[in-house]
Amino acid sequence: MIYFDNAATTAPLESVKIAVNDAMENFGNPSSLHGVGLDAQKIVSASRAIIAKEFGVTSQEIYFTSGASESNNTAIFGTAHSLGKRKPRIVVSSVEHPSVAEPCRVLEEQGFEVIRVHPRADENGVFRFFAEDFVNAVNEKTCLVTMMMCNNETGAVLPVSEVFRRVKKLYPDTLTHCDAVQAFMKLPCKAKKLYADMISVSGHKVHALKGIGALYVRKGVHIPSLIFGGGQERGFRSGTESVPLIAGFGAAVDELSKNTDERYAHVKQLSDYLKAGCERRSDLLSYNSPDDGSPFVNSISVKGKRSEVLLHYLEKQEIYVSSGSACSKGKKSSVLSEFGIDDIQADSTLRISFSSSNEVEEIDRFFAALEMSSKELVSI
Repeated sequence: MIYFDNAATTAPLESVKIAVNDAMENFGNPSSLHGVGLDAQKIVSASRAIIAKEFGVTSQEIYFTSGASESNNTAIFGTAHSLGKRKPRIVVSSVEHPSVAEPCRVLEEQGFEVIRVHPRADENGVFRFFAEDFVNAVNEKTCLVTMMMCNNETGAVLPVSEVFRRVKKLYPDTLTHCDAVQAFMKLPCKAKKLYADMISVSGHKVHALKGIGALYVRKGVHIPSLIFGGGQERGFRSGTESVPLIAGFGAAVDELSKNTDERYAHVKQLSDYLKAGCERRSDLLSYNSPDDGSPFVNSISVKGKRSEVLLHYLEKQEIYVSSGSACSKGKKSSVLSEFGIDDIQADSTLRISFSSSNEVEEIDRFFAALEMSSKELVSI
C-alpha cells in the first residue's frame, strides 16, 4: 500500500498503540480520588506536559478536547460570547477549514461582521496572503483574528506570526487564534513566537488516534465554556477525559519531537522530487505551495482526467490520494479557486500529502500508475 493522504489522517505510531493499550489497562476515572483514579490522572498530566512543552507554554494552558473541530469552535464561539457585544467584528482568512469557516458563518448570521481576507497575486503571479491585508481589516471593534497556519489543500503557509504581532501591537485586546492542525509537529508552533492567544491541534494528524485534540488558551484569556457538567479540564471542558486517547496523543508528540528537523528534510526531498517529476511531464501541473509553503501537502493537476475517477483508479492499485479536503467528501472546494486555480484544473486536482514514512520509490510507482491511467482512462 502507498498512502499519500496524510493530511486526512495518519497511521498511528507503534509507541502510540503501546501507550493506548497500557492506558486501557489503567482504566480508572482521572477524577476519582482513589489510587486507580490518581494513576489515570498521572497519565493525563504527563501527556498534557508533553504537549505544553511543544508549544512552549505551561500545562495549565492546555485543554484536551475531542479534536480540532471542537477546539476551533470553542475558541471562536467562546470569543464571540465573551467579547462580541462590544466587539462584533471577526477577521478570518478565506481558505479556512470548515470547522473555522462554518462557526464564522453562523456568527455572521447572528449579526457579527465577518471580514474574509483573500490571497492575491504577487509580482510573480503567485497567489499569497499578505499580512497588511489582515492588519488593515482589524479595527477597535474586532474581537478575534483567526487564521490557519498551513492550508490543508495546498500547503500554503499563512503569515500568522507577522499578522498576530502587528494586530497585538495596534489592538492588544483583540484575541488571536490559529488553527495549526496541518502545521503541528511539522512547522514551528511556539505560542509566543506566533503571538497567539489560542491554538488548535488534532491528534490523528500527528500519528495519534482520532477523537482527541487540544486547545491552547493563553493565561489571562478568559472565554466561557461550551460544555458544562462535571467540571473536568479545570472547569473549562466538562466530560470524563479519554485517558487512552490522551496517552496516545502524548506518546505521538513525544516521539515526533525528537526528530522534527530530520522528518521535515525527508519530506522536503519527497515534495521536491514530486514537483520535478511533474515538470518532466506535459500532462501534469504541480502547483505546490511556494518555497515558504509546507512540503507535507502538495497539489497536482492531471490534464484531462477527473480527480475523483483518477482517485478510484489509483485506489485499485493500492495507491491512496485525495481529491481535496477529506472533510468535504467530494464537495467542490473553493480553496483552489482562492489561490487562482481555474475550475478545469481544480476538477483534475489530486492532493498528495506525505509523512516521514513515505519514500521516493513510492512516488515513482505513483507516476507509473498515472502513465497507465493516460492509456486506460477516457479523457474529459
